[in-house]
Amino acid sequence: MADVTSVSAKLVKELRDLTGAAFNDCKKALEETGGDIQKAVDYLRKKGMATAEKKSGRHASDGIVQTYSHHNGRLAVIVEVNSETDFVARNEQFKKFAKDLALHIANSAPQYVRREDVPADAVEKERTIQREKTLNEGKKEAVVDKIVDGRMDKWFEEIVLMEQSWLHEEKKKVREVLTELISEIKENLVIRRFARFAIGEASGTPEPTE
Repeated sequence: MADVTSVSAKLVKELRDLTGAAFNDCKKALEETGGDIQKAVDYLRKKGMATAEKKSGRHASDGIVQTYSHHNGRLAVIVEVNSETDFVARNEQFKKFAKDLALHIANSAPQYVRREDVPADAVEKERTIQREKTLNEGKKEAVVDKIVDGRMDKWFEEIVLMEQSWLHEEKKKVREVLTELISEIKENLVIRRFARFAIGEASGTPEPTE
């Protein structure tokens, strides 16, 4: 572990710029990782995941219904994001996340909130397609399942909101952004459901997920 005095304010600022975490959290992460920026980033992410996991069972029944409408009126999004209290629902950081999320949905067109929301028959159909495609490519039977698993992950990333790359910071997944926000706000937050409407598009967005 690095000596406390060896962690400079400049290093803490650099970590804060990378992660958006609080000053004290960044300072502690650097102390715990010997001043290694990348390890400190991983430390903060793991801490955030642990915090989110602890809070995930807590009831979130307040929140906000955020809307987005494209300037030409041809695309609109409604998304419900829940918090535990109305105090957090009025928090500017929380409201900004909801607005950014609505814009993300407008641009990235997910179909489901979570992987487990995707109907089993749709998953099975896609897996069958990917397996046949892989076999037709002449891949050896021994590696087919591994290749198919990788392709299924890519498919989920296309259609599942929580697994998409965040529009506003593509190195992060939506779930990672939400986890970090939970860690900072210290309340359970839930993306409950959404609907996306676009003129001229086939009706492919399912009913909002509960």
